[in-house]
Amino acid sequence: MTRIITLLSDFGTADGYVGEMKGVLAANAPDCALIDIAHDVAPHDVEAGRLALARYWHRFPVGTVHLAVVDPGVGSSRSALAMESEGRFLVGPDNGILSPAMLHPGARCVALAIPAAAAPTFHGRDVFAPAAAKLAQGVALDALGTVCTDPIVRRTPEATRRTDGAIVGTIITVDRFGNLVTNLVARHGGTLELAGRSLPVRRTYGDVATGEVVALVGSSGLVEIAVRDGSATEELGAKRGDSVVLRVS
Repeated sequence: MTRIITLLSDFGTADGYVGEMKGVLAANAPDCALIDIAHDVAPHDVEAGRLALARYWHRFPVGTVHLAVVDPGVGSSRSALAMESEGRFLVGPDNGILSPAMLHPGARCVALAIPAAAAPTFHGRDVFAPAAAKLAQGVALDALGTVCTDPIVRRTPEATRRTDGAIVGTIITVDRFGNLVTNLVARHGGTLELAGRSLPVRRTYGDVATGEVVALVGSSGLVEIAVRDGSATEELGAKRGDSVVLRVS
């Protein structure tokens, strides 16, 4: 079976950084399939990388290696990690980006050694890509480093319930369509309050006319606010970190 290596980064595609990582992967794991997830995560936005990784890492076959590099702390004292969770492998900096897989029971990780020849500004090429290639070639996780027992874990903030029964949540990310994704989990139904608006939670975007604001449960199971054929963040002036209130029917 052909092993898969996926790539997620904030490198963009104009400067050749992704190409350098792919070159290392192709040279050291020539039989593996390389799949680009995204390279346009906002620069240095570890939280956006974490939330992107959460959507896809477990959708790939067992044995897949996920390489995720959003690394504003490159060259610092932060650790470099490789881990196994649910039969998949992940490689990236110890800054919380790998948290979605770390939170699963049985997940384990090792701290990678930083080669003396590694460029202190490009661990994606010189540390993470070689480790990902080794995992894809069947090298055991434990052979890549020393056990790491206290990796940095980022968690999505939990919603809270008020005394009146309403649930207070937070916008955790804004996707490329301008949709405001919250940390609220809800069945269809209820009313969402944001920016002075009260929005019934609908089934899908097409339940409102073009240009109208709609609240709905997205494909991730989280409540989001959208503008049909438009951008909710532009329409409402809302952003990551803003509060929302859900009144459940």
